[in-house]
Amino acid sequence: MIETEKLKLPEKPPMRCVECDRVMEHYNIWLSPANEERIVCWECQMREEKNFFTKRDFSRRSRRGVIPR
Repeated sequence: MIETEKLKLPEKPPMRCVECDRVMEHYNIWLSPANEERIVCWECQMREEKNFFTKRDFSRRSRRGVIPR
């Protein structure tokens, strides 16, 4: 019988995301050329990869009666 071993990943402590300022357990640590750590959660990373950059005050102008042409 074949036995498989489950790989145990090292436990990472929860950290605060630089982008959304939430405490997350699943995150990436990016190093800058100046050797500074930048902690980004998976949700913000996916948003950046999709080029989904909305402002917090995002609203459609067409709802106010302005139709952009």
